[in-house]
Amino acid sequence: MRVTHDPALLADFPQLAVATLTLDDVTSSVDVTRTAAPFLERASARLADRPESEFPEIAAWRRAFSQMGLKPTQYRCASEALLRRFKKDGRLPAIHPLVDLCNAVSIAYAIPIAVFDLSQVTGDLTVTRATGSEKYLSFAGETEAPEAREVIFLDEAGNAHCRRWTNRQSALSAVRPDTHRAIIVSEALHDTASADVVALRRELSDALAQHWRPSG
Repeated sequence: MRVTHDPALLADFPQLAVATLTLDDVTSSVDVTRTAAPFLERASARLADRPESEFPEIAAWRRAFSQMGLKPTQYRCASEALLRRFKKDGRLPAIHPLVDLCNAVSIAYAIPIAVFDLSQVTGDLTVTRATGSEKYLSFAGETEAPEAREVIFLDEAGNAHCRRWTNRQSALSAVRPDTHRAIIVSEALHDTASADVVALRRELSDALAQHWRPSG
């Protein structure tokens, strides 16, 4: 499957840089603690130097959320939310080894990383503006309709797999213990985004390869 971005959205955010990885033969029985540790240490060092709100990666997403008509201190990109939780608790919650490792890399780079269970995605994914007719499954089990023109990850069955772009993922395609194939999407908007997503993809691929089989 492919992940593409609507040309109209790219016209509004021409600085967007994207990296994707596909992962086969995912299992939930591995221990990623040692693999994730260096990324968590990097995040700690960055947070010791300045608050996450001053990171250029986070500032760029805050500007994007404002441009989309959202209050950036009410709706935060995923990497900012993770950094705030990590700063408060000194750790990240354990969800699934794959998600845990991606979250560690996300806060090291301060770049949002979404992980989708491919078995729950119909056809290709397009990052686009909603019409308001799409379906989004919340983690509370409720079906929501994204607001018209809200940026979503849309599949060919009309499912919204993320709301408010990098703010909130859908429960439908969240990684579970029985997930076998996943696609990982990293997106950045700051000045050095193009180089940084390439570096992130390389490091993440190397980290994943210690436990699974990344490709593409």
